[in-house]
Amino acid sequence: MVGFESLLPYIKRERDSKQPVIIVDSREASATPKIVKGLRELGAVIKIKALDKGDYVISDECAFERKTVQDFVYTLTHRHLFEQLFLLKEAYPKPFILIEGYFPIIYKFSRIKPSSVWGAIFALAKNGINMIHTTNYRETIDFLYTSAKQEQFVEKRIPVIHPAKKIETLFDAQIYFLSSLPNIGREKAVSLLKTYKTPFNALVHVNRWPIDVYGLGPKITEKVKEVLHSTYQKEMK
Repeated sequence: MVGFESLLPYIKRERDSKQPVIIVDSREASATPKIVKGLRELGAVIKIKALDKGDYVISDECAFERKTVQDFVYTLTHRHLFEQLFLLKEAYPKPFILIEGYFPIIYKFSRIKPSSVWGAIFALAKNGINMIHTTNYRETIDFLYTSAKQEQFVEKRIPVIHPAKKIETLFDAQIYFLSSLPNIGREKAVSLLKTYKTPFNALVHVNRWPIDVYGLGPKITEKVKEVLHSTYQKEMK
């Protein structure tokens, strides 16, 4: 009965006449006008802002990165997803990835194995990234609206934009420096520092990356070496 009783405050609040505020990233709003329109039709107050991280903010704790199933798989192949979500986690205590679309379609992709998709979802869950799945944009609208009402009217939290974490420590600066290299990102930057102790040592031993560091193959190493050894040429205007 404890679990059932815990839902009562949410059910009672369904008749609440107040409307939640949802902050939407300006790029997301341009890309998904149907979601913004649907939220407004339900009565939500929409504030469109340029967000450093995340697509939707519903409280000072909860923010969402929205991906279609196709986008989710695409970002896995380009290794951008983990970087985005770990930075979202640094900014908000309760980060979510909202995946929208028909999930079984992952079995029809030829460039990535379904096991890789499930493995990525499990890895995100282990690292405190919550996953929500909706089958279409209408479900996304209903979910975001309901979640915002719960956070703001039941939990008494207001939506707050948290900027991306600033570089405050030497360790942050070292990670930022290495993660800016092609296809490295935060996760691999940390692996490099654990292996070579300093950024300088990591760069000196760049030829050994495929041997010493898991996940850093010859292709990534060659791209990094190209950046390190190419002569600077001023862009033509």
